[in-house]
Amino acid sequence: MTLLMGVTLSFCLSLTGILTSGEGFQLKSFLISFAASTIISIIIGLVVPMRKLEGAAIKAIDIEEHSMPAKIVSALISDLIYTPFITLAMIALARKMAMKMSNGRAQLPPFDLMYLKSFAISFVVAFVIIMIVTPVYLKLSMKLAGVNPPAAGGPPADKK
Repeated sequence: MTLLMGVTLSFCLSLTGILTSGEGFQLKSFLISFAASTIISIIIGLVVPMRKLEGAAIKAIDIEEHSMPAKIVSALISDLIYTPFITLAMIALARKMAMKMSNGRAQLPPFDLMYLKSFAISFVVAFVIIMIVTPVYLKLSMKLAGVNPPAAGGPPADKK
């Protein structure tokens, strides 16, 4: 699950960053951004106990697990943990690459302005991606682990 989510978020956020940079799509920049973002995502996923944090938050605000509000809270928590770090690294990398490619003559906006703009866009994109792919990847992960999750809507028809 960590690997699937990390790669998917990294791909989408790297693509978003490249396309919103105003420089057009550049394969080399995208691949470097994607690789760095993937490494950061996987490290975060291995270090931070996401499921435990999400479960504690859902319990603390007293909402039903697996409900739509619980899914929104989980997505927000993941987004708040992953997106700031990935965005910070991507802005630093983009600035470094721009300065290198321009031999130090690039006229860049202030770092904080670049970061805030990119973070706002990335936060929304990541939230949507997390909401869409988490249920799909959870089912896939459970299937790969040999666990058959119950169908949505309750127990199977033969179990009353």
